[in-house]
Amino acid sequence: MKYHGMIAPCGMNCGLCIGHLRKNKPCGGCLGINDINKPEGCRSCSVVSCENLTTTESGFCYDCFKFPCTRLKALDKRYSAKYGMSMFENLAFIKVNGLENFLKSQEKKWTCSNCGGGLSVHRDNCLLCDYKYR
Repeated sequence: MKYHGMIAPCGMNCGLCIGHLRKNKPCGGCLGINDINKPEGCRSCSVVSCENLTTTESGFCYDCFKFPCTRLKALDKRYSAKYGMSMFENLAFIKVNGLENFLKSQEKKWTCSNCGGGLSVHRDNCLLCDYKYR
């Protein structure tokens, strides 16, 4: 599973998104150049298009003077409640431990222990072997 270039400014790992992992017309992630296969919510995301990100050294929301903004709070609340993943936890990990260590931790956390396939934050079962991991 490859995550390089798939970590959004908000801390979302786009490599875990069902839109990216689908077999037909996978999404290239928030920072991908081509919007054709992106879900509408990703194409119009106010976090990715935030002008304040251009003023940050890291390109991540944790460096923004408005951190945490209303949009990021709402996103974190929804993902924490629905999927058990926190943008704030991801951003804190990246800030303290660096992106490379975050990528390593994500690969370990989001690889199916049954078949070794990639897991999606949006599903409770492995997309390859249907093993229930949550």
